[in-house]
Amino acid sequence: MEMITLLLFIPTCFALNMSPGPNNLLAMSNAKRYGFRSAVIAGAGRLLAFCGMIFLAATGLAVVLLASEKVFIAVKVAGACYLFWLAFKLWQADTSQSNEIPNSTKKTLFGLAQQEFLLAASNPKAILFFTAFLPQFTNPAAPTGLQFFQLGITFLILESIAITSYALFGIYLRQWFAQPHKRRWFNRSCATLLGSAGIGLLASRQH
Repeated sequence: MEMITLLLFIPTCFALNMSPGPNNLLAMSNAKRYGFRSAVIAGAGRLLAFCGMIFLAATGLAVVLLASEKVFIAVKVAGACYLFWLAFKLWQADTSQSNEIPNSTKKTLFGLAQQEFLLAASNPKAILFFTAFLPQFTNPAAPTGLQFFQLGITFLILESIAITSYALFGIYLRQWFAQPHKRRWFNRSCATLLGSAGIGLLASRQH
């Protein structure tokens, strides 16, 4: 994989990793209820679900992208539109409501990890991300399997950082996020990064 491609992928991907989606909010809530360590360990369930999605994307779309430049362009546009849609949803998100998840009975680490896994695996946005976004950073002229492996490992590392960060947010910054105008600022910062990434993807070309 070319270094310039990886340098484009990392900030784009990290903006997605850090966006306040359901899994990140769950990690924040788990940290508040059960502690930092429990929230981070539970994040392994999410990573396992994403590993499966990366494998399916690598074994499915890689062959199609090698066969058709038109399909490659279509997927690129779909991925950019997905980023624009995410940016729009984040920009328009209602921050007047609390992100607090109702209290529940204490769970085991396995139960918390299972909750993370099911939430990630049942999220159609995550599935669309891996099938329409990752392939745009691959070079069809090079071995796609290795490229998907590199992108997948990079994504999982960045996702682990996001899990850790939101767990810390849950412990130290819960009151900060309790204020609507500060949640709005955070959402719109992520939206701006996602929109910029979408423009960059539309401007990119197939090698």
